[in-house]
Amino acid sequence: MSDCCTRKKERSEEEKKLLENRLNRIEGQIKGIKNMLQNDTYCPEILVQVSAVNAALNAFNRELLSEHLHSCVVTDIQNGNAEAVEEFTVLLKKLLK
Repeated sequence: MSDCCTRKKERSEEEKKLLENRLNRIEGQIKGIKNMLQNDTYCPEILVQVSAVNAALNAFNRELLSEHLHSCVVTDIQNGNAEAVEEFTVLLKKLLK
């Protein structure tokens, strides 16, 4: 089993709340899109909302990525785990596809 499946990250209550609030807003946007679909809303209006969800997910990713870099990666490097840089590089490649 790889480290990605066994490692954990303890988050502060503030960080959890921030990330959960972002996800709750995204969830609301998704529900709104589903309602638009059920109400036969014109395609361009739905597409604009989908674009807004994509932007919100990207903002969530940026926040989580920043936290990961400033906590997990820095801690790993300070503890002598040079592989953290390679792990982060692989992660960035996946995110930037």
